[in-house]
Amino acid sequence: MDRLLRYFLQQFIRRGALTFTTASGAKFSCGDGTGEPVAVRFLTTDAERRVLLNPELALGEVYMDGTFVVENGSIADALAILMDQPEIVPRWARLQWFLRYLVRHAKQFNLRRRSLDNVAHHYDLDGRLYSLFLDADKQYSCGYFETPDATLDDAQLAKKRHLAAKLLIRPGDRVLDIGSGWGGLGLYLADMTGANLTGVTLSTEQLQASNARAAELNLAPSAKFFLEDYRDIPGPFERIVSVGMFEHVGVDFYETYFRRCAELLTDDGVMMLHSICRSEGPDVTNPWITKYIFPGGYIPALSEVTRAIERAGLLVCDIEILRMHYAETLKAWRERFMARREEAVRLYDERFARMWEFYLACSEMSFRKQNMMNFQIQLSKRQGVVPMTRDYIGDEEARLRGVERGRRPRLQIAGE
Repeated sequence: MDRLLRYFLQQFIRRGALTFTTASGAKFSCGDGTGEPVAVRFLTTDAERRVLLNPELALGEVYMDGTFVVENGSIADALAILMDQPEIVPRWARLQWFLRYLVRHAKQFNLRRRSLDNVAHHYDLDGRLYSLFLDADKQYSCGYFETPDATLDDAQLAKKRHLAAKLLIRPGDRVLDIGSGWGGLGLYLADMTGANLTGVTLSTEQLQASNARAAELNLAPSAKFFLEDYRDIPGPFERIVSVGMFEHVGVDFYETYFRRCAELLTDDGVMMLHSICRSEGPDVTNPWITKYIFPGGYIPALSEVTRAIERAGLLVCDIEILRMHYAETLKAWRERFMARREEAVRLYDERFARMWEFYLACSEMSFRKQNMMNFQIQLSKRQGVVPMTRDYIGDEEARLRGVERGRRPRLQIAGE
């Protein structure tokens, strides 16, 4: 087993300085020796065997089980090396990748019942878990870091402001927020622009928090949230926004999604879609992420998204790529989670805490070391709906900053 492990890992790891100790006590190093050295240990031969047979799934599992430990550095440091190699998928695991690619449509076939179950798996966890690492407004998506020294709360407020500026909302506009989370973006839009906001989510936990916040802030008349699938909500709306939800749609439903948005949007309407995407072509979801974190989830290639937009008859008015913003967001989440890790253990258990630690670390490194990014796509149904140049975005952001200064303190989760 030691020889096999050494051979395959040294073939794969060409960069960095990563030292392995096997279950039998043997040591070997991989990489070119650059960067901070990291040392890891396998505690059982079963863990070694599982990683060799199915590395993309098993590495996270053996870390969760405690049979793969980091002795020098952190799991984030180890993943930074493992995810920074010339080959994204180890050669010996390429057949598994190909088989996953063949069945990816079945894995993402998110009918209404399946979508509801997928959302419950992740978003209906104990709300106190998310309070451990998210900002005060519970924004669970990529922040917008306007300056290098911006805090997580600054970045999440800037994200909401940036989207609001691109939406060009007028007082009284009917605005639909698809995948409204804990309500932070919708409440910001209702409060800052005078919009009539309808938010839809499939999470009962998020729904309760959103409506409680709306009542607490006296925004209930203009901001309402519903447990509803995007395919069933009635329209029309002058503005539509969706942040961090498109990753749960499923590749076979992209055209359905955009056709429904086109039906809901008025002729002079504007839509903003904010999502993670790949800078390369279509791929598959990491099997560990699918099994433990986001069942039914898939991060699309930009080409997959634009093709579906074209078929739905919508016009792309603007595309902005946010490259390292999510890496910085995830770093902040990971650091905040680690600072309060013992609370997560008390909420669940040690294995769950290791799972969440691995999830945040591997997600960060996928943006920092691999091909992940975020896009914001502005859509309309006809030409001439938005200004010809992008100057209006900065002007509207400046106006919104002034409105923010005159408003109540930053939105909080009800009861926190």
